[in-house]
Amino acid sequence: MSNAVDFASKPTITGERVTLRPFVDADLACFRAAMADPEVARLTGSPPGGPDERQLRSWYGSRNAQTDRLDLAVVDNATGDCVGEVVLNDWDRHNASCNFRTLFVAAGRDRGLGTEATRLVVGYAFDTLGLHRVSLEVFAFNPRARRAYEKVGFVAEGVLRQVLRDTDGWVDATVMSILAPEWAAHRGHPAR
Repeated sequence: MSNAVDFASKPTITGERVTLRPFVDADLACFRAAMADPEVARLTGSPPGGPDERQLRSWYGSRNAQTDRLDLAVVDNATGDCVGEVVLNDWDRHNASCNFRTLFVAAGRDRGLGTEATRLVVGYAFDTLGLHRVSLEVFAFNPRARRAYEKVGFVAEGVLRQVLRDTDGWVDATVMSILAPEWAAHRGHPAR
């Protein structure tokens, strides 16, 4: 088991299209818009309405101080705007694993930014943090996210049946993961 995990360090990771960095106060506008977007609420399985301004400020104001998780803002390099977040959470120290989740506002969708942001943070999870496994759940009504995860090398493991009550009824979620040896073999560019 690796002892390299250091979630207290909040890096800046620069890619071709996006930069991942610690949160700043100006990012609140992005997340205020995200919480008001019904599509974001649906894709993340969040209750409608979301947090109020005080809760939003408190949450994002505390992310950089967390020592058991990594929350980073996703910045569109073309505009300099914050367009979302990537998160490594639910850290299991003994099994060197964690969960991954992401959120993007409309301005950050459908341009490959999510795929690159995922690739960057997963690379950091394996190469710098020394994790063995990164997993996630994706709802059946979100094929766009599932395609992005598959492009990075996440593999479907199984289905959690009817885990979310949606306006259209019950929705399944697919559990996906990527392992350190897989990442080492393809570096987030699996042959498909």
